[in-house]
Amino acid sequence: MKLTQRILLGAIAVVGFLVVTIVVVVNRQLSQRLRDETTKNLAREARFVATQWTPTTNPSVLARTAGVALGRRVTLIREDGVVLGDTDFEGEALARLENHLTRPEVASAVSGEIGSAVRPSASRGDVELYVAVRAPLGVARVSVPTGSLDAIVAAAGRDAASAGAVALLGALVLAWLFSRSVSQPVVELRDVARALASGDLTRRSKIRAPGEVGDLAVALDQLAEQLSARLAALQADESLLLQLTESLNEGVIAIDTDAMVVRINETARRLLNARDALPFHSDLLPRATALRDALAGATAGDTTDDAELVISGRTLNVTARPLAGGGAVLALLDLTRVRRLEAVRRDFVANVSHELRTPLTIVSGFAETLAQDDPPADSRRQFADRILGNTRRMQRIVDDLLDLSRIESGGWVPNPMTLDLLAVASDTIAAACDAADAKGLTLSVDIHPESAVLFADATALRQVIGNLVDNAVRHTATGAVVIFSRPRPDGGVTVGVRDTGVGIPAEHLPRIFERFYRVDPGRARAEGGTGLGLAIVKHLVEAHGGKVKAESVPGAGTTIMVNFPASSPLRG
Repeated sequence: MKLTQRILLGAIAVVGFLVVTIVVVVNRQLSQRLRDETTKNLAREARFVATQWTPTTNPSVLARTAGVALGRRVTLIREDGVVLGDTDFEGEALARLENHLTRPEVASAVSGEIGSAVRPSASRGDVELYVAVRAPLGVARVSVPTGSLDAIVAAAGRDAASAGAVALLGALVLAWLFSRSVSQPVVELRDVARALASGDLTRRSKIRAPGEVGDLAVALDQLAEQLSARLAALQADESLLLQLTESLNEGVIAIDTDAMVVRINETARRLLNARDALPFHSDLLPRATALRDALAGATAGDTTDDAELVISGRTLNVTARPLAGGGAVLALLDLTRVRRLEAVRRDFVANVSHELRTPLTIVSGFAETLAQDDPPADSRRQFADRILGNTRRMQRIVDDLLDLSRIESGGWVPNPMTLDLLAVASDTIAAACDAADAKGLTLSVDIHPESAVLFADATALRQVIGNLVDNAVRHTATGAVVIFSRPRPDGGVTVGVRDTGVGIPAEHLPRIFERFYRVDPGRARAEGGTGLGLAIVKHLVEAHGGKVKAESVPGAGTTIMVNFPASSPLRG
């Protein structure tokens, strides 16, 4: 119910109660006062009639004459209660009237008091007010019907009710005007408060009035200003916190007391593959045991440090901290790259040690034989050749490692220039023809006219094509090795080497560009490979901003292609 309606109903109730109370009280007081005043008047009239009642006066005639003159019913009663005269009766009717000595007003008058009584009249049948006084010859009584008095009281009551109705109507009009003046500011303040509660902090009240309503409007405006300032500060803090958490390389997860994830940064989503919209239950996180144990411990108030787990092939370090008000915060650090680098380092040390151990063992053995024994000249020459060959092998491994280290560390930057690809390919074939002739292989060049010119570092290009040709010749027993080039749609050039060798199984293709990785380690070492050539090719091409790709069919040959962009971005 609206405030205006409540005020109007309250005004109606108050004014209505007052009107009813006034009418009831006025009727009662008026009835009592009118009866008292009438009783006094009847007593005076009764005394007057008593003075006219003398021994020589006929009581019956006096009663009728006085009744007509006064407009009342006059009754003259002897002291023993016998009615001697009555305005309404005469003759036999008068004689039949019962003795009035038992009437209360008559009994009081006989005792010397003014007697009065209201009761139904036995002779008239209506209710009358009787007043009796003592007279020298008996009792003089005057009466009047109460109906006339009641009519006066009823008329006065109607007048009071009419006045009350007018007053009520006026009060309603005044109450409506007052309620409007009160409710309109309150309604406006209510609308402002609702707008503030719904988030519209720009809403302000337009009320500028004295008193409590004006003070309330000012206080509400001040509250809105404070809320705006605090909300702006909270939004700034929230934005700063969001930027901080999103900029972290660590995954951050916040969980409340109901085990609901209320905050998670993009790193954590990526590490845990979580795509549910916030908030979501922590049961939707991966079911890794270490993660669940850390979460349960933090929820119970315990701290978890450096717990490792593997999720979707990623190695993660988990740290969990309980929150003071309940809930927990989890931090996830991706250790996959670190663990992979550690594995690469271990493999590198093991591979280098293994690659150098064999030639060192051979060199040491033959050198020890030469030092301690005196073999024939042919044997000494053979031993020296073996020592020289393995020494050169170790030298190639060291040189390749130094080149690879220089490229990876950024110590080498390509100096691209316009090169004649046919000339570089021809020089490479000339350098590899002896090894190819020894195996009966055919070396050829297939340079597309639109890709005969290449923008690259001259030394790097020769090393890339040389390593690819050398690798192809070593792994091809019969057939041919072809150096080819093709133009690319983006303006770059694809350079490749295609052979008809043993080929590479599909499961090995993704790893052939790793250091020391060999599909057939024994065969590769026997043919003099270091296992670093393709790794060097990959790094040299990537330093030009290019890509390396390998295609192979076991038993049918292998094709390795390098894509050089039209204008190579230099790597610093």
